[in-house]
Amino acid sequence: MEISELQAMVARFVAERDWDRFHTPKNLVMALVGEVGELAEIFQWLTEDEAWQVMSREEQAERVRHEMADVLSYLLRLATVLEVDLVAAMREKGAVNAARYPVELVKGRSELTKYTRLPGVSPGPAAQD
Repeated sequence: MEISELQAMVARFVAERDWDRFHTPKNLVMALVGEVGELAEIFQWLTEDEAWQVMSREEQAERVRHEMADVLSYLLRLATVLEVDLVAAMREKGAVNAARYPVELVKGRSELTKYTRLPGVSPGPAAQD
């Protein structure tokens, strides 16, 4: 299924319930944050080993799948409302990240190394992540 098909599926769901008027950018971002929080809650007190095994127990696996679907639904809806082409945005951000994190400087290094601390890499005009 394509992203546009998923967006259309969510849009139909919303339209059938007459929820469009509630789906403002602010409300959608707040709902997205809430759903990410619910996903994080599943992992919050797990050890690293337990986190890796979370999908091996069906009850936990179902919760993870459902929360991930909720996160995706709100992100897709936000993209629809703001008219953001998520594929284009991913390509654009991928190019930005590739420039910020050159393979020869970061391969095998922790993601904790911020690009602004790498030798010879300038933050560029959009120094936000």
